[in-house]
Amino acid sequence: MTTSVTSTEAREATASLVSGILFGAGLVLAGMTDPAKVIAFLDFTHGWDPSLMLVMVGAIAVHATLYRLVKDRPSPLVSERWSLPTRRDIEPRLVLGSAIFGIGWGLGGYCPGPGLVALVGGSAASLVFVVCMIAGIRLVGRLETPPHVERPSVDDDPTIGRTFDGSAA
Repeated sequence: MTTSVTSTEAREATASLVSGILFGAGLVLAGMTDPAKVIAFLDFTHGWDPSLMLVMVGAIAVHATLYRLVKDRPSPLVSERWSLPTRRDIEPRLVLGSAIFGIGWGLGGYCPGPGLVALVGGSAASLVFVVCMIAGIRLVGRLETPPHVERPSVDDDPTIGRTFDGSAA
């Protein structure tokens, strides 16, 4: 069976590659792949290091600026449609997941992006983190979806492929 890659898929893959490289480089330059720096940011009681807050504020500023520039476009530059969530509700699952994420971040000093970047850099601690993260993802996936139920595809999700105002793309 032969598969062919469309020009849209090639553009999306290239944009993902470039974005991933930029993201990873930014994480390394900002020190977010150093668990000690992250834990120092999260620990208000012993020499709090607020420098990562500047990283977050800078990222939010860049996003807010670019969002204003692209939000009225009918589609992204490299894809045929927007892929935006439309749910706005806060449910117990979201709160619980956020709490578990925060506990893991605080204990280990890694969140998924920096953990993967540190793994590529050869960090043994990040290997343990990434393996455990994948195990946690798989465990929750198995607990949420009974084995006989097929998971819906992204293409079947009505919340994907919306424009910035929530209308169908």
